[in-house]
Amino acid sequence: MKHRLYREQQLNCDIETAWDFFSSPKNLSTITPKDMGFTVLTDHNSEQITEGMVIDYIVSPLLKVPLKWRTRITHVKPNKSFTDFQEKGPYKYWNHFHEFIPNKDGVLMKDTVDYELPFGFLGKIAHLLFVKKKLAHIFDFRYSVLEKLFNK
Repeated sequence: MKHRLYREQQLNCDIETAWDFFSSPKNLSTITPKDMGFTVLTDHNSEQITEGMVIDYIVSPLLKVPLKWRTRITHVKPNKSFTDFQEKGPYKYWNHFHEFIPNKDGVLMKDTVDYELPFGFLGKIAHLLFVKKKLAHIFDFRYSVLEKLFNK
């Protein structure tokens, strides 16, 4: 069963500043809770995302067990949107669409994550018991960090 997580946040900055921050893989660990053990393995520290770019990570979402995760950037519209799609990792399906909309107050950032867990019925139970809460925690943390960085 596919699930959707949707979040939006107003950022008090121009579109170029927002795009520079979010399109750099080196900033991913800044907006991910430390308890996730999130580490970017691919050395893209000096470049912005491009269509087709592959990014490898280690993430420890449960019981500090490290898992390999690989995403591919499948869609990029500079200063507008990009999509990362899981090629290998903890989900059966993961598609994260990032959208940036300039407005009079800065930039409205929208995240739409469509995801599905493996293991059929067991995956459904895991989603109800902890995965849904864990994803909410991750995006709540992200919201808090972005408030401090962009909305002081």
